Amino acid sequence: MKLVMKLILSAIAVIILAKLLPGVSLDNTITTPLIVALVLAILNVLVKPILIILTLPITILTLGLFLLVVNALIILLADKLIDGFGVSSIWTAILFSLLLSFLQSILYSVLKEDKK
Repeated sequence: MKLVMKLILSAIAVIILAKLLPGVSLDNTITTPLIVALVLAILNVLVKPILIILTLPITILTLGLFLLVVNALIILLADKLIDGFGVSSIWTAILFSLLLSFLQSILYSVLKEDKK
């Protein structure tokens, strides 16, 4: 149940960012943001670890800043896989990645349970 809620919150974050950022386009259907959130989750689980391992030397050299580029590449890959989702450039993808992470952390804090 928590996974479904995280997917819905990620879709809400994608909708918000598509409205705010001029280089991000999203269809007006309700299923496209859910598909974007699902595809990003799958790519983050399957492709991102491989990219991190392949780019480890440059990531170490840049003190981890190259991971922003890796995140942007994941978003651009999702752009190519989904028809109703579009990102105009790598810089827009980096900004989208940063803002998506920030917005998800705010929205996911709603799901946190009180630990006593």
